Amino acid sequence: MSDQHASAELALGTTGIAKRGADAAESRTANRIWWDADADDYHAEHGDFLGAADFMWCPEGVREADVRYLGDVAGRRVLEVGCGSAPCARWLKTAGADVVAFDISAGMLRHAVAGNASTGIDVPLVQASADQLPFAAESFDAACSAFGAVPFVADVGEVFAEVARVLRPGAPWVFSVTHPIRWIFPDDPGPGGLTVTQSYFDRTPYVEVDDTGRATYVEHHRTMGDYVRALVAAGLVLEDVVEPEWPAGHTRTWGQWSPLRGRLFPGTAILRTRKP
Repeated sequence: MSDQHASAELALGTTGIAKRGADAAESRTANRIWWDADADDYHAEHGDFLGAADFMWCPEGVREADVRYLGDVAGRRVLEVGCGSAPCARWLKTAGADVVAFDISAGMLRHAVAGNASTGIDVPLVQASADQLPFAAESFDAACSAFGAVPFVADVGEVFAEVARVLRPGAPWVFSVTHPIRWIFPDDPGPGGLTVTQSYFDRTPYVEVDDTGRATYVEHHRTMGDYVRALVAAGLVLEDVVEPEWPAGHTRTWGQWSPLRGRLFPGTAILRTRKP
């Protein structure tokens, strides 16, 4: 638990951390209520960095406008997975894409609705979980997720299988997550975050609970190998793994991301895949 999320923890009655598993249903419920409770504070802290209609892949500042991991999206139907307030989806629409964005959290989608209104860029929004997509098979030309949904779902194989199901042949699926190596360190942007405190191979999820034991936040750890195996099992082809270096002159601290840690080891992994 941390000071930056104190209001969400107070609202949800979070009292501690439990070293235990969390199944699909509990993970969905916990993360829906967490992001509902934290949505306002999250956007107050990070909204300026994310922008209203900008596609930022990670705290290191990698923009889709520069890297074009999704290719030319003009005229393509694109799905954003775990959209939050949907700045990425709005940027995609300005680039000519036909976009649909979804998130599990009504609180996040409330900010997405406000973002649509303030920018005049109207992106269709859906409330859904990434392991239960309410979309037809082969209905999208690309899918993307910038730190959305993937770490918060109990079975990442189900997420990848669902994404593969809704993509048309040849479509890219590109997503960014906290780099798996970060799991071994505390979530501390300072010197305390440079000392290993747990095993990379311990897949026990991080679970915060209230005084009844109810999960109020769940995040699941996978090794890099776990991600690759799940992608292959879903029938997707891995084309690249991008580990962005900390850019010169970038002084922003975002949660556990900081210039100190960023100069020493990666904070983000961007996995670029494609449906054959």
